[in-house]
Amino acid sequence: MFKLKKGDIVAVISGKDRGKRGKIINIFAASNKALVENINVAKKHKRQTRQDQQGGIVNIEMPIAISNLMLVCKSCNKPARVGLKIAKDGKKERFCKKCQGVL
Repeated sequence: MFKLKKGDIVAVISGKDRGKRGKIINIFAASNKALVENINVAKKHKRQTRQDQQGGIVNIEMPIAISNLMLVCKSCNKPARVGLKIAKDGKKERFCKKCQGVL
């Protein structure tokens, strides 16, 4: 189980895109990677397959290791470590370890 979920805003903490922020599009649990919009962008050469489809060089996002990502806290707006606690109603909640705010 990961502490990151689809739709979370994350910051890259290492690699060529260090310091950038983006939204998680998809998580690949088998390979411990995540797809983040506008992060780890590669160029792909595509050819025209139909008359109406455009060919050429296209930018696509490639998966990045989850260990290189940190969740950005909504209240303090900084990358923070995430903790899990059980709420009074029995559900698991994620919280920021810096400001103790619920994510």
